[in-house]
Amino acid sequence: MSEEDHWERDFDHRWANAAEHKEPSARARMLAARWKNNLPGPVPFRADPDPVTPRRSSWISTAVVLGCVAAVILLLGYAQTRALY
Repeated sequence: MSEEDHWERDFDHRWANAAEHKEPSARARMLAARWKNNLPGPVPFRADPDPVTPRRSSWISTAVVLGCVAAVILLLGYAQTRALY
């Protein structure tokens, strides 16, 4: 007997899916009990917990990145010229 037949014999999926009453999950029961007396207030979708602080200018970040790239290029060029001698 294959394992699938064994599983079907132990638990009849058609019978379980045809059940008239399906019990809610534990979390659904907990929230229903909690909200029975205290309804939650409206909450916007993915609300920010704190206001967003303004970022620095993107030009400053761009200048720093380009400066680092230029420094690496100069350092590699200097190292290559020193290796030739």
